[in-house]
Amino acid sequence: MQDPFGAAGAARPAVRHLGDRAPTYAAEPGALPVTDPAALDALVPDTVLEGARYGGSTLRAGSVRGDSARYRGEARRDFLLTARFGTGDDSLVLVAIAGGDRAAEGAQEAAAELCRWVAGAVGRSQGRLGDDIRSGRRDALRSGLQRLTDRGFGRLRARAAELGLDEAAYTAGLRCLLLPIDPECRTRVSFGSGPGGLFRLRAGGWEDLEPPGPAAEGGFRFRAAVARPGDALLLCSGGLAAPMREEPLLPAELAVRWTGTEPPGLAAFLADTQLRLKGYADDRTAAALWEA
Repeated sequence: MQDPFGAAGAARPAVRHLGDRAPTYAAEPGALPVTDPAALDALVPDTVLEGARYGGSTLRAGSVRGDSARYRGEARRDFLLTARFGTGDDSLVLVAIAGGDRAAEGAQEAAAELCRWVAGAVGRSQGRLGDDIRSGRRDALRSGLQRLTDRGFGRLRARAAELGLDEAAYTAGLRCLLLPIDPECRTRVSFGSGPGGLFRLRAGGWEDLEPPGPAAEGGFRFRAAVARPGDALLLCSGGLAAPMREEPLLPAELAVRWTGTEPPGLAAFLADTQLRLKGYADDRTAAALWEA
């Protein structure tokens, strides 16, 4: 019988580990989380993938349950939201990533609530935010996005009080990427607070655009940068930001995979972001943008 995948079957991307020591847990899912039959709408899939292409920009995004959670039969606590607001060249694409403490009660719900509230606020302000991006009004953009982010975390604190939970536990790190569809606008905006990271691959080398150190008041981070042809921008939750900063093998491997080639398809992107290292078993959520 002929192989239905043809020659491509042999080139299917593998999920493998880096370094001399294999990770403690298996690479593939084990136990499913316990399900409440009265809360089926709250089920969280092991993995989600998303992608888009606008002009010369290619977006890939994914969120995958960590090796530890797969082994223990726990739900993924990271949350990924992608949305397009508006039509035509005035549109904005938002990618929101949030990740909570895997040991904290309600971490997944907090991450989902934070992403959805921030996305709703961005969508309602799409026109003004788009004008600020295209006009280069970075101070106005920063202050507006900081107010929006602060209100999102304020809602989490209020919700924690309603549920009788510790505010420090019912929270999440937030990272957002705001992209104008207009091909004449090359500005890429990121913002957020808490654990996570933003990295740029340029000319074969990685730059940490959120290096360790003090952030703005309240921990808010903001970056508006002009993209260059050949750039790749990586936004991620803490589960991927940590090995990107601490294990040189991972950024080196991704640089080889993502430099001078076509952007990966969804399956290849998932395999790339699942490159495993011993000692890093948390959920991983990432969005990457390639500039032609």
